[in-house]
Amino acid sequence: MLDRLRNPWPDSRAERTLGAVSLLVCACVVAMIVFVGIRAWPVFEHDGLSWLGPGESLKTQIATMQATSVNPPAATFHLNAWPLIYGTLLSTGIAVVLGVVLAVFSSIFIVELAPARLRKVAVPGVRLLASVPSVIYGLLGVLVLVPFVGNHLITASQKTSVQNSVELTGEGLGVVIVILTVMITPIMVALICEALSAAPRSWREGAVALGLNPLRAMLAVTLRAIRPAIVAAAVLATARALGEAVMISMASGGSFFTPSLSHGVPIFLFEPFRTLASSIIDFNEGIGAPALSATLYAFGALLLFSAFVLSIAGYLIKLPLRKYQVRA
Repeated sequence: MLDRLRNPWPDSRAERTLGAVSLLVCACVVAMIVFVGIRAWPVFEHDGLSWLGPGESLKTQIATMQATSVNPPAATFHLNAWPLIYGTLLSTGIAVVLGVVLAVFSSIFIVELAPARLRKVAVPGVRLLASVPSVIYGLLGVLVLVPFVGNHLITASQKTSVQNSVELTGEGLGVVIVILTVMITPIMVALICEALSAAPRSWREGAVALGLNPLRAMLAVTLRAIRPAIVAAAVLATARALGEAVMISMASGGSFFTPSLSHGVPIFLFEPFRTLASSIIDFNEGIGAPALSATLYAFGALLLFSAFVLSIAGYLIKLPLRKYQVRA
């Protein structure tokens, strides 16, 4: 053992070992994508991309899939998943926009304005919040936010106005957006704080010397320099929000209903919905039905494709910002 410590691996051996580990990880990812794609293929084979659009009742279609035999007919794979895609885009988009705004201003306060003692407590606290399991957030939503919204924010007239189409119980879009924003904001705050700390203070001091006040100099110079880090943080947070299933399954109301702005903004935020990820959780007990199993794998394939698109989009957005990249 002592001989090994005294004679460490040569660089070539360490390079080959790390390369092998990297290739193994890549192979595992590719194998997972291929496996999900093969399992989801019957849906794309029978429906093409038409299953991404609107159409018949999702509840009826899912019930038909659950009742199928081992060799289901092609018509059984038919599904119109637009309500699930719409719910996913809606909840994720609003939460990410709110989260980016909160994360940027919170990071500015922590790094530039907060006293040293508060900063020492805030940074570890933010990192701790980023690691809280999603089921804890879901539990707080179900036990605290949902009863509060159902008993104090939703009025009797609002419940009556949409009682023929949907039941307002407190579980719905607004609660999910609030919890999802709280979940993803610490991730972005942690990354943006690191980027702000890495930015040379001489840049801001130079702007102050030219006549800008410290806060304006930080917004005009430091924040501009870390835009690639903000983009990276938003991409990671969006991926986390897209794949969130447990919390949304607990707090969304689990309905195939599509929230509509025609009912008014308050009611729109109170209406229940489902997402792609939460549907995988809600219907995993029907995985034995071939048609439903292939459909759930298709949901997974769409989420994987979304993560890929996010990565490419983040890379393309950061390309013109490279000249502002902070180099430690």
